[in-house]
Amino acid sequence: MEYIAALTPSAVMAVAFTALIVTIVKSQGGPNKSKEDAAVDAAFAAREAARSEANRA
Repeated sequence: MEYIAALTPSAVMAVAFTALIVTIVKSQGGPNKSKEDAAVDAAFAAREAARSEANRA
């Protein structure tokens, strides 16, 4: 019975990891893809602007 106790945490983590990957894959694209892409692009643009401003100073 000790082998069941030893394998349980690994099995639980494998199931949780699989569920995470499935959730990530399912949430890609869809009707909100352009809105999400625009938000990421805006965040990158703000980061680059702050970085270039810091380099000027």
